[in-house]
Amino acid sequence: MAMTATITPTPHRLWAYSLYAAVLSGAGLPIYIYAPKFFADTYGVSLTALGAVLFGLRLFDVVQDPVLGWLAERLGTTRKAAITAGAVLLALSMVGLFAVAPPVRPVVWFGITITGLFSAFSFLTILFYAQGVAKAGTLPGGHVQLAGWREAGALLGICVAAVAPTVLTDVVDAPFAVFAVAFAVVTAVALIGMMPEWQATQSDDPTPIGVILSDQMARRLLVLALVNAIPLAVSSTLFLFFVESRLNAPGWEGPLLLLFFLAAAISAPFWSWAAAQFGSKPILLLAMVTAILAFGFALTLGSGDVWLFAIVCVASGATIGADLVLLPALFARRMAAISPTGGQGFGLWAFVSKFTLAFAAVLLLPALEFAGFEAGADNPATALTLLTILYAGIPCALKLVAIALLLATPLNES
Repeated sequence: MAMTATITPTPHRLWAYSLYAAVLSGAGLPIYIYAPKFFADTYGVSLTALGAVLFGLRLFDVVQDPVLGWLAERLGTTRKAAITAGAVLLALSMVGLFAVAPPVRPVVWFGITITGLFSAFSFLTILFYAQGVAKAGTLPGGHVQLAGWREAGALLGICVAAVAPTVLTDVVDAPFAVFAVAFAVVTAVALIGMMPEWQATQSDDPTPIGVILSDQMARRLLVLALVNAIPLAVSSTLFLFFVESRLNAPGWEGPLLLLFFLAAAISAPFWSWAAAQFGSKPILLLAMVTAILAFGFALTLGSGDVWLFAIVCVASGATIGADLVLLPALFARRMAAISPTGGQGFGLWAFVSKFTLAFAAVLLLPALEFAGFEAGADNPATALTLLTILYAGIPCALKLVAIALLLATPLNES
């Protein structure tokens, strides 16, 4: 039976997509950066235990994300109610994670709240990106135009979420609690702003997940996204530890993290323009090569090299702008061809994106702890050397693999 998608024309309202993306992104990557260190510093939970919880959550996602994608295509008239419930769970989980003292063992509370947070994050992200497939059909610039607005908003949301706890540290006694409550308020505003858009897509014939996985191009893009995203997951997981311990620059974590994500956000419109002019493939290759050069330079840095590392943050951050704008646009374009509603496809995309972060956490954090590394402590040289190799060396190697995969993947730029 042929798949159908009915698009109801709506005003472009691309600002709503940017704001909503900002909220979702603020609940994603920054929480992976801050949450493990917050629970390690505040409650003394071991890095190995935190890594195990995060990896267990990703194993749960193997089942959860495809199911959420299946559910997203079958909501019908309950779509808005389900989205509202997801947003409420997202906000409450954030507050529970950072603003509520654990009523049970801290590692258990971490598991409960982080599961609620990322389950809601997955569900809302799947619906949001699937909605973008229909929205792009109403825009003159198509998927790349929508991705530019959406991912620029996402990156700005990451910037705010990444720097806010550090800024609030100098203003309030409980910076993470204030951040969590403020996040809940902004979530409500973004939910209201995006609400008119959810009526744009309807389908009576959802696409089976097997159809998507049997499509060679969709599979290649998912594998490419997996390999290409692991370097970001690795560097994000270890960023705070690298700045504090390898550069010996405590207090610089927030400004440098902001610089990294701000470079990504500012670069997003450039990558969109460049892809429209020269094609996505050569621009992605340019970004990957630049990332290798940046991380290769980071391998040479040591104590006190804050300003040199700032250059690394700008260069590597800018390359993230290309990854986050162009790869989702390519995948969305493919979903428009084989799965107009996109729910199942973006369920797989959500799993791939989050699995990379879990992969980083479950392998890197225990490895550091085994080498004798302790957050905020005077660490041995062997542990600091391993930290540098993990932070910068692994991303270089994986980017080389991503380049090979991209060169072997024929992309339809039309």
